[in-house]
Amino acid sequence: MVKIFDTTLRDGEQMPGVALTPEEKLQIALALDEAGVDMIEAGFAAVSKEEAAAVRQIAREVSRAEVVSLARMTKSDVDAAVAADVDVVHVFIATSDVHMKYKLGMTREQVIRAVEEVIPYAKSHGVRVLFSAEDATRSDLDFLVEVYKTAIEAGADEINVPDTVGVMTPSRIAFLVKFLRERLPPVPMHVHCHDDFGMAVANTITAIEAGADVAQVVVNNFGERAGNAALEEVVAALHFLLGYKTNVRLEMLYELSRLVSRLFGVPVPPNKAVVGDNAFSHEAGIHVHGVLNNPFTYEPMTPEAVGNRRRIVLGKHSGRHAVVWALKNIGVEPHDELVNYVLEQVKELAVRKVRIDEEVLREVVHAYMRASSRPYAV
Repeated sequence: MVKIFDTTLRDGEQMPGVALTPEEKLQIALALDEAGVDMIEAGFAAVSKEEAAAVRQIAREVSRAEVVSLARMTKSDVDAAVAADVDVVHVFIATSDVHMKYKLGMTREQVIRAVEEVIPYAKSHGVRVLFSAEDATRSDLDFLVEVYKTAIEAGADEINVPDTVGVMTPSRIAFLVKFLRERLPPVPMHVHCHDDFGMAVANTITAIEAGADVAQVVVNNFGERAGNAALEEVVAALHFLLGYKTNVRLEMLYELSRLVSRLFGVPVPPNKAVVGDNAFSHEAGIHVHGVLNNPFTYEPMTPEAVGNRRRIVLGKHSGRHAVVWALKNIGVEPHDELVNYVLEQVKELAVRKVRIDEEVLREVVHAYMRASSRPYAV
């Protein structure tokens, strides 16, 4: 069983221009809980009093998933997370040379000491601790192992391997996961992949195949810069491509995507995998013919399995089978003359950038009726 850690309310909300109200954060958290994710990173409690209150409310009202707050490697951040009544405190500190020098202004020894000091402090409050080595994928490997070992020895229950700026490829993330697995005690390992080169989902899936236990994801791959690994794509790939199981209710993925899109104020691209409106849309004649005979000719999974639906689209590339299907769909019995007329009109309208929906199709049928004096009820 692969666990799903959702960080839509923390890393996702760090998307430029996005700011959720506490009520909106709670609405998304409850939907994530209902959808079956295992862990919900509700936010960063130390950011503000409002954020802390939102995290606390989520921790109080979520009934199934574990609720997590992010915290820097400081006692004050841990205090804020603990005060929010979360189940897990997610502490992090950078381990790459570039981050330690230019962001933290700390030496390797100082980073190790901070880990040794803060993780036991967090554990003393009776919470579980997840430790992240920020920018792990650009860190010196021997030092990375040393930091993770230190964190585990200090009491970290789980560790996370973040690809903070999305520089991994599938082969490299597989190597890193196996490298760490061979050198660390067997605690649960998360992976957190960013999408700077468009490989966050592929890297996440490969990391799970290589031995990681938990996928950190964001709905709709929202997040900083190019975003994070998409929850819906990771879960669908795990289920349908690898045969792995998660606790996520796949049939809720489409509505969950739309809820987050609406509250973030960011539309879902039509060609978005799994949950986009074009994900199961077909226009080309040969594709429509195949799908109408057997959906698996051009669909790798059923749209209903992920809460989406099939759409047969009329346009420039349509053929007779699509027109026949569309006419029947609006209650019109097709015959050769009508089908030929509609197909010709559809192709002309499509070139003029007219979207052929049901209303337009009815207008085309009415035009045929007027020209041919045939009675049709549409």
